[in-house]
Amino acid sequence: QVHLVESGGGFVQPGGSLRLSCAASGFAFSRYAMSWYRQAPGKERELVAAITSFGGKNYADSVKGRFTISRDNGKNTVYLQMNSLKPEDMAVYYCNARESSSGLEFWGQGTQVTVSS
Repeated sequence: QVHLVESGGGFVQPGGSLRLSCAASGFAFSRYAMSWYRQAPGKERELVAAITSFGGKNYADSVKGRFTISRDNGKNTVYLQMNSLKPEDMAVYYCNARESSSGLEFWGQGTQVTVSS
């Protein structure tokens, strides 16, 4: 059974930092591209950052230079280090796994990030 379990969300003041984790199980993690998406109230879900199975990374323009995505294939975990957080970063953050060859895709349940003074 596939599980993607996010953790690390919470409340932080503007300028603060959080580190999100997504622990995966039930599939061949190292073969999957891993991504973080977010969805704010009233807005569509958007891609924040992605890392391929080979370690290639890309970021939304809005988070470049502030967020860093990484993965540990030995721990089946993907991380999102978020620095210099802004109120506009406030959203539910979702972990996504996708294998391009098969089209298989999985989602986590999301973790809330609140940025407020």
